[in-house]
Amino acid sequence: MASVMSMKTDRYADLRKRLVFLLLALVVYRIGAHIPVPGIDPDQLAQLFKSQAGGILGLFNMFSGGALSRFTVFALGIMPYISASIIMQLMTVVSPHLEALKKEGEAGRRKITQYTRYATVGLAIVQAIGISVALESQPGLVVDPGLMFRFVTVVSLVTGTMFLMWLGEQITERGLGNGISIIIFAGIAAGLPSALGGLFELVRTGSMTAIALLFIVFLVVLVTAFVCFVERGQRKI
Repeated sequence: MASVMSMKTDRYADLRKRLVFLLLALVVYRIGAHIPVPGIDPDQLAQLFKSQAGGILGLFNMFSGGALSRFTVFALGIMPYISASIIMQLMTVVSPHLEALKKEGEAGRRKITQYTRYATVGLAIVQAIGISVALESQPGLVVDPGLMFRFVTVVSLVTGTMFLMWLGEQITERGLGNGISIIIFAGIAAGLPSALGGLFELVRTGSMTAIALLFIVFLVVLVTAFVCFVERGQRKI
């Protein structure tokens, strides 16, 4: 009896420890989502996102938990990693080398995970360069456009994405649930209220139809489910 009670106590202690770690990780995530990349005029940026509230830019902003509209170090979010995971899963079908690694068990899985990280860095760099160039094309948005702004932006965004990838792995190992999925859900939960408020305002003013609103909601649910499916598949490789 005493042994059973001791096992239950240890299990609850481990669960409590994992829950505390998860909460602390989410706090760190939300703090990072408010650390801005230097060189951007916040008023001009807010105006840009206000004009794009019902567009694809607003949708990406919701998935980033509002980090994109504030242009913080987490503006790219975890999406480069998700894209890299999709590419690696497709490559395991067409590449004999990756197919062989997939069948090698844990050692092969670690190697594929390493390749996924390299691909994540590459995709994050490309996306960060694209964003920095796009921002410079907006009049008055970048305080001091040029090579230094692009360099700082790329380093900040790529570092933010790699940190989120690492944080997701730590949540999976030391917290509760799938870390990447939890980070995605946390971002959506943080950005959802303001996003829905903006969408409902567009419907109220007639700038958007109710059908378009329902389509956006459906698209968000579909993308979220797809991302979680891809992440689960990546962990099973």
